[in-house]
Amino acid sequence: MRIAIGSDHAGFALKEELKAFLREQGHEVVDVGNHSPEPADYPIFCVRVARAVASGEVERGIVLGGSGQGEQIAANKVRGIRAALCNDLYTARMSRAHNDANVLAIGARIVATPLACEIVRLWLETPFEGGRHARRIEQIAAIERGEL
Repeated sequence: MRIAIGSDHAGFALKEELKAFLREQGHEVVDVGNHSPEPADYPIFCVRVARAVASGEVERGIVLGGSGQGEQIAANKVRGIRAALCNDLYTARMSRAHNDANVLAIGARIVATPLACEIVRLWLETPFEGGRHARRIEQIAAIERGEL
């Protein structure tokens, strides 16, 4: 799978760890920055990830910051993005199964690297269940189009 990943300074170290993990798992990684631990504003990197997903350049995206909250909010401003903040395995699984999340946000100051790797692995492997959930995803898309 082709995956875009981006972070601010708080998520930089975890981003580097996750890039290595993803490559070990056979994924192609597109790093959109930040490329150092120097202070950086997260919206710039989150929108790059989100736009890469929305355009189809990549299949999924991962955004990282201190808490993951702002990163999730920024990514969700891009039409077609369903970014989910997942700092545990349950929310990672449910964000895919029920919400068809296409961008994953993780708080690097909350989640240690081994758990972050497990969250990413589970999130990437969990399929969307469809069914009644597909109707709800379409309703979210209708909100974006101004129809609901």
